[in-house]
Amino acid sequence: MNNIERFDAIIVGGSYSGLAAAMAMGRALMQVLVIDSEKPCNAQTPHSHNFLTQDGNTPAGIASIAKEQLRQYPNVKFIKGLATSGRKTEDGFEIRLETDKIVKGNIVIFATGIRDIMPNIDGFSECWGISAIHCPYCHGYEVRNTATGILANGEQGYEFTKLISNWTKDLTLFTNGIASLTYDQLALLEKNKISVVEKEIKALEHTNGQISEVLFTDGTHRSLNALYAPRPFKQHCTIPESLSCEITSEGYIKTDGFQQTSVSGIYACGDNTTRTRTVANAVAMGTAAGMAASKKLILEQFNK
Repeated sequence: MNNIERFDAIIVGGSYSGLAAAMAMGRALMQVLVIDSEKPCNAQTPHSHNFLTQDGNTPAGIASIAKEQLRQYPNVKFIKGLATSGRKTEDGFEIRLETDKIVKGNIVIFATGIRDIMPNIDGFSECWGISAIHCPYCHGYEVRNTATGILANGEQGYEFTKLISNWTKDLTLFTNGIASLTYDQLALLEKNKISVVEKEIKALEHTNGQISEVLFTDGTHRSLNALYAPRPFKQHCTIPESLSCEITSEGYIKTDGFQQTSVSGIYACGDNTTRTRTVANAVAMGTAAGMAASKKLILEQFNK
């Protein structure tokens, strides 16, 4: 066990939030390990938007710049791999990788994101992040004033449709079955010239992820350029829950304003903690987590 490497902080997840946490901790002179499986949830997304200085850059391009800048800090180390389990010890935490390698840290920061659950619609997965999208603030400008759909139902579908109406008036709500909307909701959608289609969707016709048509199970079809589709999700990593971190009713890791979880010494940041799935927000949360975690370690050392 003597050959187990020990760090001030282990960051599980090497995308935007994890990288931001690594920079904050690295600049605080901490010995940091970033465990990165290199499988970000936005791998298919062609461009990232609404992030100052990087608007329109590719997700991979932004991450590449971040990693290049982090190489300036010799106290920040990377391991490519998948963290599979973790446990609390008397003096911190142990994280085990799929290779059975074990690393120890005084602090653990989980920046592990979430996994979107795809619907049973042919072609949807291939379009996800390209023309089947989740956020108008990330993607809405690029598909403004085009034939746009919402794949949702009930209260969620109604509220989301109202929001998207800002970006286009050529808008259709696809409920993928019988609509569970109230009379008043239907009346207001009709007043705003938004149609509701209750047909079941069979497939998305697309070219390299760009939707051209929605195909229904009854054999009919409709032309479409973009489809907003709020998705249910699962935590990409189950280690925080196994370490007794509290999970909210929505399925996110519960944190305070400093990204501290319900377990002392464990922090979480990025998409695994919030609905606001933007690169800018992930970076901000990662920076906050790294600063708070390093401050905790500094004060603990000072008070010894």
